[in-house]
Amino acid sequence: MRDSIDHVFADLDRFAGPVPLAVIRDWLGDCGLTLGDLTDFQSFRPDRYVRNLVHAGPAYQALLLCWRNGQRSPIHNHRGSACGVKVLRGTASETVFSRAPNGMVVADHTRHLPPGDICASEDADIHQVSNLQAANADLVTLHVYSPPLLRMEVFSLESPAVHEWDDPIHDRFVLGGGI
Repeated sequence: MRDSIDHVFADLDRFAGPVPLAVIRDWLGDCGLTLGDLTDFQSFRPDRYVRNLVHAGPAYQALLLCWRNGQRSPIHNHRGSACGVKVLRGTASETVFSRAPNGMVVADHTRHLPPGDICASEDADIHQVSNLQAANADLVTLHVYSPPLLRMEVFSLESPAVHEWDDPIHDRFVLGGGI
């Protein structure tokens, strides 16, 4: 299956440097990839969400993130990367944060993204993605990061300290990441 969908990424593969956020957003809207096309890339874990590598281009990575009910990302930014997300199954809850004058993060708002919705953020934008659906429903999201997001800054509601977090992808060489 991996070889049969690589052609879908040709428009993104032509970028040698960072892919602009608007291009990522438009590509996600136009690419036509469905959950059925990405069945071979779906991998879930009961203890944390998993970032599954779909395609690595010259200046980006496309990942399929698989979330069991109740799983969520840490509160994080994208530290130099642009990120576009398309919801393929379920409803994603994205909470956007800002920094308070004392350096702590505070939630500004949460929006719920049903299948087909696309959201995008970059660099210093702080957010958290969660699967908060009822009835143990799974969430599957397609992410494009440019440049690839391998390390994030992670924030806490209890401290102004900022930590780095390496979140490996799931492919044949590693076991995946997430919490």
